[in-house]
Amino acid sequence: MPQLTLEVSIMIQSMTGYGKATAELSDKKINIEIKSLNSKALDLSTRIAPMYREKEMQIRNEVSKALERGKVDFSLWVEKKESAESATVINQVLVEGYYTQIKNIADNLGITVPADWFQTLLRMPDVMCKPEATELSEEEWENVHSTLLEAIGHLVDFRKQEGKALEKKFREKIDNIGKLLEAVSPYEQERVTKVKERIIEALEKTVSIDYDKNRLEQEIIYYIEKLDINEEKQRLTNHLKYFIKTMEEGSGQGKKLGFIAQEMGREINTLGSKSNHAEMQKIVVQMKDELEQIKEQVLNVM
Repeated sequence: MPQLTLEVSIMIQSMTGYGKATAELSDKKINIEIKSLNSKALDLSTRIAPMYREKEMQIRNEVSKALERGKVDFSLWVEKKESAESATVINQVLVEGYYTQIKNIADNLGITVPADWFQTLLRMPDVMCKPEATELSEEEWENVHSTLLEAIGHLVDFRKQEGKALEKKFREKIDNIGKLLEAVSPYEQERVTKVKERIIEALEKTVSIDYDKNRLEQEIIYYIEKLDINEEKQRLTNHLKYFIKTMEEGSGQGKKLGFIAQEMGREINTLGSKSNHAEMQKIVVQMKDELEQIKEQVLNVM
């Protein structure tokens, strides 16, 4: 079987990834975090600070375009910096209004107002408030947008690193299946001989009359041809090569690799059903184990 482990540039990407980026503005820090796991399609959920929700569709488009597949969690939040401008504001008009009303009520009822009742005024509704958010400026959005692209870039880099590990694993497993397939060859002729011997032995034990040996030979040949595995071996070899070739064609090949793995499984199962030989059956079990590991990991390929 041709060598299947030639070194080429890493192309596939994992769907698992993480990316984070921050932007420091004069009055706040903008944080963007993106996490992704495997999924059959793109499943994007977002948590976006209120001020930037007007840009949600643009954010979704950027993420969808870059990540393509996966269960993706996107978060954008803001950390305010403490400053005179961002400090909590006391609504003086409200304080004066509450003061006048409370004093008038106390005077009318003859109630003595405590000396420290100013603290009570500060706890009245809407007296303490944060400065109102200003409208999102184009300059600020440019900062957020570049931070978004940076976070996406970090996640893609993470996916590529994971892709390297996946590709290494796939090449190892494909190579193992190829070697196991080669290990079947020495047992093929031995299997044919044993099958022929078993048929003749069983026939001689059960039939006490003479039989046409030429006809028997033809029937044995016909039976053994039914057990021939050359076509399965060739198809499996082609699938192994095609898996590697597809893996080298670029990202977004996960579904295709999954289909190829299924076809490999069909050929390995047919080999098992036709083998009729203990050692060949053991080899087939080993092939299935290697293939199962490929199937598990291919679900994580974008």
